[in-house]
Amino acid sequence: MFAFLLRRLIYTLPIMLGVALVCFALVHLAPGDPLVSILPPDASGELQQQLRQLYGFDRSYPEQFVAWIWRALHGDLGTSIASGRAVADEVIRAVGNTLKLAVFATLIGFAFGSLFGFVAGYFQNSWVDKAASFTAVLGVSVPHYWLGMVLVIIFSSQLMWLPPSGAGPGGSADWRWNWEHMQHLVLPAITMSVIPMGIIARTVRALVAEILSQEFIVGLRAKGLTDLGIFQHVVKNAAPTALAVMGLQLGYLLGGSILIETVFSWPGAGFLLNSAIFQRDLPLLQGAILVLAMFFVVLNLVVDVVQGLLDPRIVRS
Repeated sequence: MFAFLLRRLIYTLPIMLGVALVCFALVHLAPGDPLVSILPPDASGELQQQLRQLYGFDRSYPEQFVAWIWRALHGDLGTSIASGRAVADEVIRAVGNTLKLAVFATLIGFAFGSLFGFVAGYFQNSWVDKAASFTAVLGVSVPHYWLGMVLVIIFSSQLMWLPPSGAGPGGSADWRWNWEHMQHLVLPAITMSVIPMGIIARTVRALVAEILSQEFIVGLRAKGLTDLGIFQHVVKNAAPTALAVMGLQLGYLLGGSILIETVFSWPGAGFLLNSAIFQRDLPLLQGAILVLAMFFVVLNLVVDVVQGLLDPRIVRS
């Protein structure tokens, strides 16, 4: 197991370096001057040069990349051009809010997706299977930003059961673990959970159907094993793949929540990225993308390790 873990860690290091290089390159390939948002129209050439030196834009791209990586390794992601605050502080606060939202959405999607998938897999080609499969396909197909607006209209504007936006009362960005703040999490979490629910349901349904058709299940039935015992064997065999899918979905939700966070004005990483893009705030954009990408890489590593613990065949291979 130690050798397996060490091998995964070694594979992760070049991936992290490649991700950092792609983040840096894509941001700098975008057209436009990043200092245009803070420079006055009549700014002198001397002032422009001073600001370029201050943010390091006067150096070559390889020099900027090496300096950025070196600072990032020491926890310094630079200073936001638009706000003047430390990028690390803004990104950590925003990623923390997105992580809360993504974890709740993944748990909801995994719970209902697994339920629909197991039911559909056990009752193949029945009306239960068709209903569960239809729900899964609908969840994957419906645009989540549209669903978010529909939920806001129904539950906020008409029924007035849940708040429409923000992370706290009055649109506050501060988070507290109480119902007054938790209710702001309900609508965006449900909206985000729809796509993972559909993907997990379809994956689990295919897994369960394949496992039930294997010879060892026939042997277990012939030995007189109860339905509960067979169900436990099915869960044990389906768990590694289902867990991998859940981990990937959590990673996708961390980085792909821009539209949902914009619809609900949720102060997360997606909302921060949206602001950084429109303000052309390169340090903030680079820092946010780097942190989210590293989260995804580390999450894949954790999923690989947990899969190895659940299924020793993966470690031996």
